[in-house]
Amino acid sequence: MVKAIFFDIDGTLISFKTQTMPESTKNAIKQLHKTGMKLFIATGRHFSAIQSILNVEFDGYITLNGCYCLQGTENVIFKKSIHRDDVSHFIDYLENEWSFPCLFVEEHSLSVNYIDGEMKFLMDLLKEDTLPHHSPGYYRDKELFQLTAFFKDDMSEEIMSRLPNSTYMRWYPTFADIICKGIDKGVGIDKICEYYGFSASETMAFGDGGNDIAMLQHAGIGIAMGNANDVVKQAADYVTDSVDDDGILNALKHFEILP
Repeated sequence: MVKAIFFDIDGTLISFKTQTMPESTKNAIKQLHKTGMKLFIATGRHFSAIQSILNVEFDGYITLNGCYCLQGTENVIFKKSIHRDDVSHFIDYLENEWSFPCLFVEEHSLSVNYIDGEMKFLMDLLKEDTLPHHSPGYYRDKELFQLTAFFKDDMSEEIMSRLPNSTYMRWYPTFADIICKGIDKGVGIDKICEYYGFSASETMAFGDGGNDIAMLQHAGIGIAMGNANDVVKQAADYVTDSVDDDGILNALKHFEILP
C-alpha cells in the first residue's frame, strides 16, 4: 500500500516548455490530499526557490538532492554539507585553472561568482531576478550544501577527480549539482520515512532527470516521466506520459491511486 508520494519539480511537476504546473497535476495533488496520502517534494532546488512556483501544499521537502530535508516548511530533519577540503579544491580550480559560472548554495542563501547567459537561464528557471555576487575566495570558510556548476559532461571526470568527498548529478545538460558523496534523493526518502514511520517500500516517486535515478530505484514504485531520457526510464518501474500530457494523473490512475 502506498502511503507517501515523492515528486521531482522540474520536468515532473513543472513543464520545461511552459514553466507551469499542468491543471491535471494540481487537481491530482488536491485529490491525493483528500485521501490522506502524504505528499513530498524531492528536488535539486534550494527551499527558497520552491515556494514561488508551487501553489499547492506538501507535507515536507527533500531539497538539494537529499542534502537538506524538512518536515513541513520549517522543521529540518536532516542536513549534510560538502566537505570543506572539497570546497577549497573547487575554489582553487576556479581561481587557477578554469573559471566557469557557479551557483553557491548555503543553508539560507544563494549567490554566484558571476552571471553569463547560462547562469541567467538557471536564474530564470529558479525565478531568481537577482543574486549576490562574490569572488570564489569568499566561499572558503562558508558551509556549502550544493554547488551548481556550469561544466559539460566531458569535463566531469577532470573536475570531480579534485573532489574525492563529493559526487555530482544532472537535471539539465549544461550544469551539474555537486553535493556530498553518499547523499541523493533516495537517502532523502529514507530520512522522511524514518521521521514518519513508514518504509521506502510503501512509497511512490515521480522523476525525469539524472538526479532522480536513485530515488526511482529506491522507492517502492518509481515512475519516470515520458519526457525523461532512456537512462532514467530504465531505472523506473513504470514510464508514464510526459509532464505536458498529464503524466502524473495518468500514472496515478494506472496504479489505482486515484479513480
